Amino acid sequence: MIRLVVADDQELVRDGFCSILARESDLKVVGEAADGVEAVTTVARTKPDVALLDIRMPVMDGLEAGRRILGLPSPPRVLMLTTFDADEYVYEALRFGASAFLLKDVRKGELVEAVRTVAAGHALLSPTITRRLIERFVRAGPPGGELPRSVSELTQREREVLLLIAEGLSNSEIAGRLFLSEATVKTHVNRLLSKLSLRDRVQAVVLAYETGLITPHHGQGRPG
Repeated sequence: MIRLVVADDQELVRDGFCSILARESDLKVVGEAADGVEAVTTVARTKPDVALLDIRMPVMDGLEAGRRILGLPSPPRVLMLTTFDADEYVYEALRFGASAFLLKDVRKGELVEAVRTVAAGHALLSPTITRRLIERFVRAGPPGGELPRSVSELTQREREVLLLIAEGLSNSEIAGRLFLSEATVKTHVNRLLSKLSLRDRVQAVVLAYETGLITPHHGQGRPG
């Protein structure tokens, strides 16, 4: 059973999300919140698997609430909700550890599958509004600068896998591109996330853009 907290200051919106999620036999809404402070306290009290947070809430916005929630012991996965697909705050949310974001006009089936995907420990990257936002708001380091030591320590294969993750490819797609088994790709992904001290694939994408390994709309950036 996937336990959920839903936080949105608009009662009708919040009730709508809760109603959709409660219909699924494997999902259970264990708490609701109308602002960011209430979201943090509700998550701390109920210990859900996934917290759905509206970015724009009173008292404390979803961005700060998400940051605090991810700082709790054994935090849930965080899925951000927004009205706009060009919200600069979303990039910051992904950067500090949110697993995904959805537009509030998401279809019912997409909402349910997104929750399941995030609860399973995966990031929601493709098809990718997320990647478009990262491309738009990322600030790559200055050309020719030093790569972080952790990136420099990746093997050539791990570097290739990181670049393909940044392009939004799934493990199966990466396997096909590199002529590897999915199991081998999964191993490479786990190793590079561990070496880079990253929570998930979303943070890997952010890092790839920030370090200039890949640049918006132009593919791979700095040479190894």
